[in-house]
Amino acid sequence: MNEQYDTYAVAIIIVFGALVIGGLMAAAMAFGERDAFFFALGAATAAWISGHAVFFDRPRTFIILVVVATLMAIGSTLVLAF
Repeated sequence: MNEQYDTYAVAIIIVFGALVIGGLMAAAMAFGERDAFFFALGAATAAWISGHAVFFDRPRTFIILVVVATLMAIGSTLVLAF
């Protein structure tokens, strides 16, 4: 395994899964928006799994999961905004 990939994978799991999307989940709970919470939960799950795709050197899977996480995070933001 390449050490450089491991570092990026851990950074993806921590930054996207815990900080960015965790903030969306907290905001959804604070405003009582169930749909926004589930979108954020789905985004966090996809981002978390994308970190593992880096571990296993699966670039196509990584790109798909990052796109899914981004779309779900946008969906959560839109539900909170409107």
